[in-house]
Amino acid sequence: MSSGREDPEGESWLAATRASYDADAADYAEETRNLLAELPPEQEVMALFAEWVRAQGGGPVADVGCGPGRITAHLRDLGVDAFGIDLSPRMIEVARREHPGLRFEVGSMTRLGLADGELAALLVWYSIMHVPDDAIGEVFAGFRRVLRPGGLLLGFHVGDPSSPEPHDTDESRPDGYGHRRRPGQVATWLDESGFTVETHPTLTSAARRLGGVLLARR
Repeated sequence: MSSGREDPEGESWLAATRASYDADAADYAEETRNLLAELPPEQEVMALFAEWVRAQGGGPVADVGCGPGRITAHLRDLGVDAFGIDLSPRMIEVARREHPGLRFEVGSMTRLGLADGELAALLVWYSIMHVPDDAIGEVFAGFRRVLRPGGLLLGFHVGDPSSPEPHDTDESRPDGYGHRRRPGQVATWLDESGFTVETHPTLTSAARRLGGVLLARR
């Protein structure tokens, strides 16, 4: 899957994000390989999400911003018909190599190459951190478009709203630069995009920093 367009002038952040993850795909995959096993709260969230998808009758679920595919594979192990989408071609290469037989596609969350109502659910796990505020509405509207009546599980870094700021001492790391948001603001954006937010817990161990999790229904 591709985004279907070249990055327009106002979306240079897409090219910068892609280049950053392309340059560090193999190392990033190695460093995050066992991260989920170290985070029981995130395992619980994934299990509840998988249970909800199955209870709704199942169907295809996209892991948007899947990186090297570790969460996609975990969802498959939980009985979810999950596939991965990522902006970085190198990340997709790693995902396909490490999880043969699973579906992984290159694409941009700013324009998902999926049909209206194609998905039963969406997982977007800490991948909106590089999306600027003025693009969030477009991204969330795209998520709603590709969902049949179903759910969106969204994980994100929590913190005071600001322009992009470093999250790690090494800003060359792909996850070392991005936006932190307050759950209330993210919930408002989802509401404005036509979602109904059901819950928004925080996970203090998520991705080694305070993380927010929102479950929303289309």
